Amino acid sequence: MAEDLRAVARRTLEEIIPNGDAAGLRAVMHPQVVNHEPPAGAPPGLDGMIQAMGWVKQGFSERRFEIHQVIADGDTVVVHCTFHGRHTGQFMGLAPTNQPVAHRQVHIVRFQDGKAVEHWAVRDDLGLGRQLGIFPGPPGRGGPGGA
Repeated sequence: MAEDLRAVARRTLEEIIPNGDAAGLRAVMHPQVVNHEPPAGAPPGLDGMIQAMGWVKQGFSERRFEIHQVIADGDTVVVHCTFHGRHTGQFMGLAPTNQPVAHRQVHIVRFQDGKAVEHWAVRDDLGLGRQLGIFPGPPGRGGPGGA
């Protein structure tokens, strides 16, 4: 069972989200899924997850997730990964920068009857903002805002 859930989590990040596959996301998520970490501006639940997936598809080309580790414990799967893409479209109000990004993330998903019923995420949104020029880099490191 745990191996099957690991496969669902991998497929979600390696195929469904990069392809912007709303039907695929509906197939692996419970209709009443609780997303504890929705992106700013996204509604809660499955509709918000589908909307956020659309934002990523619209904003980034060359989308892919690099999976570093997948851990399963009972009905819960943890995925440590990095999202890679190039900012070639409008993303949450930000005009395209054509910058490549590497956005570190950890996703924790609890499953019930083979479908995701809860999701938590820890994302390096500050790091993504720095890569897109929204926030300055740390002092003394060069690049935008750096010395």
